[in-house]
Amino acid sequence: MTFGEKLFQLRKEKGLSQEALAEKLNTTRQAISKWENGQGYPETEKLLMIGNVFEVSMDYLLKDSVEPSDDKNVGYYVSKEMAEGYLLSAHRVSKYLALGFFMIALSFIPYFILSQDPARYIIPTIILATFGIGMFVSASFIDEDQYKVLKTESLLFDEKHLKELTIRYENLKKRYFVINLVGTSLFVAGILAIGIERRFINSGFLMPYYPICIGLIAIGIHIIIRTSSVLDAYKLLAKNDLYNTKFIFKFQRKIRKKLDDL
Repeated sequence: MTFGEKLFQLRKEKGLSQEALAEKLNTTRQAISKWENGQGYPETEKLLMIGNVFEVSMDYLLKDSVEPSDDKNVGYYVSKEMAEGYLLSAHRVSKYLALGFFMIALSFIPYFILSQDPARYIIPTIILATFGIGMFVSASFIDEDQYKVLKTESLLFDEKHLKELTIRYENLKKRYFVINLVGTSLFVAGILAIGIERRFINSGFLMPYYPICIGLIAIGIHIIIRTSSVLDAYKLLAKNDLYNTKFIFKFQRKIRKKLDDL
């Protein structure tokens, strides 16, 4: 079978019109018609997108094989628009996640400020904790379904775009290193102050300063979560080969494969 015959067959099996397929590939109906009639081949980017749409490999599309290959390890093509949309979404999600952890950490402060009297500290504690949980819920709504495939598949990019993403990732990693160091220092300082006082001194001398320590911990957590989440999103794209070695990636891929088999 020629490429055009395969494209025609795949389109019919998927129940797509030439117009519908053209819309998915961001091209024209006339281009689809020419490809199916053997009057040319799509460019590499369009071939990769076709593979994504019909879940077939590049080998199947280009070689004179009859049956689609079961090997789906070729990768999922990510357009520049999709990559930028994912990074924008990751920035928003990281903001809400960081705020959620920040508010949860702050919810411990009323216990020490209001003389450890339940009648006085329980309401502000609940309010702060509720706001924190609300941030988590907001983050779950922002995390769009269309980007979940990026976390379960090996990714393919246009070479020029991948170089651009890699440069941005390396620059961001250098900038965030200092910011993350500050956040970690604040977090450790707050933890150590409380831990040392309760473990070794145990005199209550630092108890009036516990709210300050918790504030340092909350700020540190906010910085760490915000920077780590954004960097992880960039690493997913720019260093996908390294990201694929993570246990969580392999676990999600196994789950996805089992669901596909069902």
